[in-house]
Amino acid sequence: MFGYIVVHRPELKVREYEAYEAAYCGLCRSLKRRHGRLGQMTLSFDMTFLALLLTGLYEPETRTENGRCPAHPVHRHPYRENIFYDYAADMNVVLTYYKCLDDWQDEHDYSRLLYAGFLKGKMKKMKRQYGSKIARIGTLLLKLRELEEKNICDVDQSAGIFGKIMAELFVYRKDEWEQRLRHMGFFFGKFIYLMDAYEDIEEDLKKGNYNPFSELYREEDFEEKCGMFLKMMIAEASRSFESLPVLEDAGILRNILYAGVWTHYGQVRKRRKEIKEES
Repeated sequence: MFGYIVVHRPELKVREYEAYEAAYCGLCRSLKRRHGRLGQMTLSFDMTFLALLLTGLYEPETRTENGRCPAHPVHRHPYRENIFYDYAADMNVVLTYYKCLDDWQDEHDYSRLLYAGFLKGKMKKMKRQYGSKIARIGTLLLKLRELEEKNICDVDQSAGIFGKIMAELFVYRKDEWEQRLRHMGFFFGKFIYLMDAYEDIEEDLKKGNYNPFSELYREEDFEEKCGMFLKMMIAEASRSFESLPVLEDAGILRNILYAGVWTHYGQVRKRRKEIKEES
């Protein structure tokens, strides 16, 4: 369920793309500093969005530096550091840990179980720091697992549980912005969950895995209904975003919300259409 929250590069200005790269590199460095190489391997675009969002909202003291790394060994690249990149790094590890456990339960992939074992030590530390948040996420994931095991194809219910998980991640602290961030995270989470289900529907049906679209897939208007669901989720998330006083990097965030999130959707839909035309 990672990799859907990306920028649409053709519509970004040069300075905006450079700022986005600095944010991505900042998250990467935070992951390495806080969780080592194994933590760094969990790097995702999704949590880069969260770091940018919280930075733009709270405007913390941010340090921008230039440095080299294994990915950029020749030239020095800018990167950002602040408390929200550290927070996003921690949440990235939390999500990856639970995703590995989920993959193990679904696919019995020993590599995912092994990686979860490596991250388990990191989770102990974060449970001390984010105890109630991680406990809430764990409870919600258990509910989602129970629903999937019962094969209840209720799109709103299953996506809603994952939406609540993302809502927990979007809320950094209890303050005047909590409810708006929670609302935004909830619908962002529903979008990610449904986008993942939309992409994997054929493979899940073939393997007998749970997918909330299993029943809808048999209907002729499957594509239209999926598109409608996804648009509704992003519309709600965008509405919450526009109610927040975010100025810094607002152009990048809007690019992701209004264009970037549809990049993968367009690729999946095009590929599915081509396969149908060939068959």
